[in-house]
Amino acid sequence: MNLKQNLIELPSDLNAKIIPHHVAVIMDGNGRWAKRRGFPRIVGHQKGVDTLKSLLRCCDDWGIKVLTAYAFSTENWGRPITEVEFLLTLFERVLRKELAQMMEKNVKIRFIGDLKALPESLQAEIYHSMEETKYNKGIKFNIATNYGSRQEILQACRTIASSVQEGKINLEDIDEELFESHLYTNGLESPDLLIRTSGEMRLSNFLLWQMAYSEIYVTNTLWPDFNREEFHLALLNYQQRDRRFGKVKE
Repeated sequence: MNLKQNLIELPSDLNAKIIPHHVAVIMDGNGRWAKRRGFPRIVGHQKGVDTLKSLLRCCDDWGIKVLTAYAFSTENWGRPITEVEFLLTLFERVLRKELAQMMEKNVKIRFIGDLKALPESLQAEIYHSMEETKYNKGIKFNIATNYGSRQEILQACRTIASSVQEGKINLEDIDEELFESHLYTNGLESPDLLIRTSGEMRLSNFLLWQMAYSEIYVTNTLWPDFNREEFHLALLNYQQRDRRFGKVKE
């Protein structure tokens, strides 16, 4: 699907020239969505997967080049063991089931986070999906799994400090570009827009370095109910922002 075809589906009140290049999402509210309907929390997570798939298709349709989703944080290990086990099994099952369609849509999949701590069977599916899609030229789909931004930053600091101790680099060599090359997101553009659902007004240890100048949009809508209409509203809000990056426009 080329850009011209994408923009045919773009709502008429959105300006194609200022569509965000990279959108990040904190998918919050699955459990509450299920509880309000009398379902187990796992039903909310299942519905949340459908919402994420729909958003990925919408981003592709509307010309957004990068989507990064916060799927599982380092803090999520503290949830009930049955919920954690279900989530990890769900990730594995969805990856296996959806890979063929991702290939068909030319999606490039990348996982960011401490993947070594995940179950071996899930790691195998993750690395297989990244290897299979690495040459795809379509939308970049990044999935933050066992991800924590503070840990990411500390790991980068330790690695750089070791390189200084070993004489591989000098203190004067350390700049933003070098630091970013040691993050999980090395090579990825910073998000233009962060969307958080369920009304929570916090970053929850997500992309703290990378979102220094990201626009933040918070909606009370719970993640399973976040549809194209809700995304449309988020983009409309984004296009009304005056992005100065700390500068003053003449």
